[in-house]
Amino acid sequence: MFTTRFITAHETKTVVIAGLILLIAFAVPAANLLLDPANPLHVPDHLVPLLGKYLSYALLALALDLVWGYCGILSLGHGAFFALGGYAMGMYLMRQIGARGVYANPLLPDFMVFLNWKELPWYWYGFNSFPFAALMVLLVPGLLAFVFGWFAFRSRVTGVYLSIITQAMTYALLLAFFRNEMGFGGNNGLTDFKDILGYNIQASGTRATLFAATAIALALALLLASAITRSKYGKVLVGVRDAESRTRFLGYRVENVKLFIFTVSAMMAGIAGALYVPQVGIINPGEFAPANSIEVVIWTAVGGRGTLIGPIIGAVLVNFGKSIFTAAFPEFWLFALGALFIATTLFLPKGIVGTIQQGFATRRSYREAAAAEKGRVEAAARPAETPGLTPQAHAAE
Repeated sequence: MFTTRFITAHETKTVVIAGLILLIAFAVPAANLLLDPANPLHVPDHLVPLLGKYLSYALLALALDLVWGYCGILSLGHGAFFALGGYAMGMYLMRQIGARGVYANPLLPDFMVFLNWKELPWYWYGFNSFPFAALMVLLVPGLLAFVFGWFAFRSRVTGVYLSIITQAMTYALLLAFFRNEMGFGGNNGLTDFKDILGYNIQASGTRATLFAATAIALALALLLASAITRSKYGKVLVGVRDAESRTRFLGYRVENVKLFIFTVSAMMAGIAGALYVPQVGIINPGEFAPANSIEVVIWTAVGGRGTLIGPIIGAVLVNFGKSIFTAAFPEFWLFALGALFIATTLFLPKGIVGTIQQGFATRRSYREAAAAEKGRVEAAARPAETPGLTPQAHAAE
């Protein structure tokens, strides 16, 4: 019964993709830890956190697709939720350093000692505990999204105005976190992490585990997003996207529909940020930059918004291309990114996955039309039957 309900709640292709991601979660660490470096299938140590970063970006793009692809909310501030989740994890990792820092202070991080802070700020309390930090990874982005959405959606701010406000929000956070007085490391941010849950963060086994955790989180988030979008609530989401006024006239509380999905999406982005930080090794205010949120929009558009699978593919492909392109022509990357977005808008408006799905749908409709036409021709070619006669009588005639 559970299997039947599970398959009903998700599309078959979504289950297959989630299964492939789970396979990758175990295949990459195995190829890194178990295979000899001379083996052509061996995954080098430096490649494991890079692939993990791609998957955390994919989780962020999936979070944006929930609000943009299915609810029509073009958020240009999802980078803020990603960064807040990253800072929550970074604060936990900083507390784990203890007396091993440069200044050997068992309580204060190095940057606080350097700035002559005398005591730990109250909002740093509790971050020496991983469960507390994990709770903050969800709570802080979720609370910000809830408060922001409460005022924005109940004021019926929509369209480009909402997009601009979300971008203003992330820019305001960028300026705030740049200040040393905020107590988050200022321009340098949080870095020089030592371990996580008692394990050396630079060890190959830890990096492989972090990669596996990121892949598993992405697979679970994909299944959750699929369950949401295929439910009755998901149909209302699409209704809000396509005809908000009509959905409201039907009796639905549109602002509540938007608020729920916006909060869930922000929490998913926070998880992506928390998984990103220990693999990259740093979190600074640059993650709040509005350009980062715009990049997430491009990943989603390239892959295909409103498809769930598309943003995952788009995030991985674009960031893989970025790694290659910036190594050869770093100064031209932004131009290439802009050209990619323009090309996608002009030639692939539905993105990679959306265009493929449209092609299959068109081919299917052609086949159905051809089958129907063939049936009409065969029916017209058959002799007309005389009413009241049996088929045997027709044959005798």
